[in-house]
Amino acid sequence: MRQITTEPLTATAFAPYGDVLDATSDFRLINAGLCRRHHDRAQMDFGPDGRAGISIFDATPRSLPYAFDLIERHPDGSQAFLPMTEHPFLVIVSDGPDATPRAFITDGAQGINLHRGTWHGVLTPLHAPGRFAVVDRIGATPNLEEFRMAAPWTVIAGQGLA
Repeated sequence: MRQITTEPLTATAFAPYGDVLDATSDFRLINAGLCRRHHDRAQMDFGPDGRAGISIFDATPRSLPYAFDLIERHPDGSQAFLPMTEHPFLVIVSDGPDATPRAFITDGAQGINLHRGTWHGVLTPLHAPGRFAVVDRIGATPNLEEFRMAAPWTVIAGQGLA
């Protein structure tokens, strides 16, 4: 059985795949000093023929160990996942269909932005409800490529789980 072990989601470890969206960076006060704005946390990319759209996803929660054999990518735009609850979720990314994937666990207060073209697993909440605001490319052409693996990978609990 092919296995990968979870690791905590950090900006450094996730940098090759995208941006970590959290409220830990420098900020400026707005709204009469009652709100901290953590400014410009992701580089959104919608290509020359796309625009930003916000959708709501409601995904079925999964648990570890978690077996998967499908990864996908969006060649024409980045894709940001912003959880609408404070529960950790699983983020699977890969350098390509034949590469060994990596599995990250968010800390419950993080979202992610996947760079354009990044191979990744499907949305994988670990708790109900699995509700996310998703910012991604809206356009006239398809923006999804899927790859089904010949043999599945299994994600097992490691670092990053409380």
